[in-house]
Amino acid sequence: MTHPCATDCAIESAQPRPRRSAQARIVWGSRVVTVGGDAPVRVQSMTNTDTVDVIGTAIQVKELALAGSEVVRITVNTPEAAQAVPHVREQLDRMGIDTPLVGDFHYNGHTLLTEYPACAEALSKYRINPGNVGKGDKHDRQFSQMIEAAVRWNKPVRIGVNWGSLDQELLAQMMDDNSCRAQPWQAKQVMYEALISSALQSAERAKSLGMAHEQIILSCKVSGVQDLVAVYRELAKRTDHPLHLGLTEAGMGTKGTVASSVALAILLQEGIGDTIRVSLTPQPGESRTQEVVIASEILQALGLRIFVPSVTACPGCGRTTSATFQELAKQIDDFLRLQMPVWRHQYPGVEQLKVAVMGCIVNGPGESKHADIGISLPGTGEAPAAPVFIDGEKRLTLRGEGIAREFQVLVENYIQQRFGAKQPA
Repeated sequence: MTHPCATDCAIESAQPRPRRSAQARIVWGSRVVTVGGDAPVRVQSMTNTDTVDVIGTAIQVKELALAGSEVVRITVNTPEAAQAVPHVREQLDRMGIDTPLVGDFHYNGHTLLTEYPACAEALSKYRINPGNVGKGDKHDRQFSQMIEAAVRWNKPVRIGVNWGSLDQELLAQMMDDNSCRAQPWQAKQVMYEALISSALQSAERAKSLGMAHEQIILSCKVSGVQDLVAVYRELAKRTDHPLHLGLTEAGMGTKGTVASSVALAILLQEGIGDTIRVSLTPQPGESRTQEVVIASEILQALGLRIFVPSVTACPGCGRTTSATFQELAKQIDDFLRLQMPVWRHQYPGVEQLKVAVMGCIVNGPGESKHADIGISLPGTGEAPAAPVFIDGEKRLTLRGEGIAREFQVLVENYIQQRFGAKQPA
């Protein structure tokens, strides 16, 4: 029996809601990274080097940039770090890396930005935490000094409120006010409101000091998924400032990856968020660039950005010769990612490429036909042959011990033939 809806209506494809925010500009030299408005959601990251180590910091910024980070934040916590910032910028310029640098300031940012003007000028953006700019009568004065530096050097700022470093005087006042309500809120609701109020009040203060509305980016970071979703939904209702998303202290490995992916995906699907960072604790020996890869994959999975060619691969089952197709899938994926910094310029549009590496005949040929180029490896008990499909048609069959290398060559040749022609004359 056919359901009536099968002929009367069509299922619409799910799409992220459009974002509605002002547009900021983060500039270094001729490089302009627009944030908000109709600009793409941007990927950010942060170094974990001592900024005083100029060479080490510059190398890590380069690695993050080549992995796809469009803005990189560095710690500026001491006079020595502030003095090192212009030299980090000089090293990057020599390397041909024009990625904008953001200075991360806490506690003494007002002093560093005032006493080290070369640092203030070399940075493309300042990150200010209103909970860490001073207490009592020092708070407003020191916050004002940082904003005045941003205005003087024409730099955007991110006013970044954090759950773990919230303005305690503001929170205490809001707790007192809450106790006077006829029906007091729960403590967590007061905390949510304190985060949002701190960000919005600080933004208004910055504008009163001369900051342009669109040059103020806001964030309210927490470490719980549901908390982050609740806070940003409410924040997005109250402001059109560009918003930076990130689950602070997300954690390590699978936990940090899953928590960040879930939280950011929910908000991005709702049209909330203009820049993102995955604050992942690296596994021992793991590259810092992993947080950039995950952030990029979140955006690519949602269809918001395309950074690298996609590789479709089955999970494997009792039908597959697991080691063979798993190794080939990883080899192809690693190869494509490694080449992208060069291919992005050499072969415009290559990020749209779809590759399939399948493990048996059940879904292998079908998935391979849907890809631009795909291979269906022989499963357990199948004939030792691997048909290759190009643009939906079976073109050849690979056999023998050199299947992996031969298929990689076919992928390279396909890229050159299809995307090489798009190079400017």
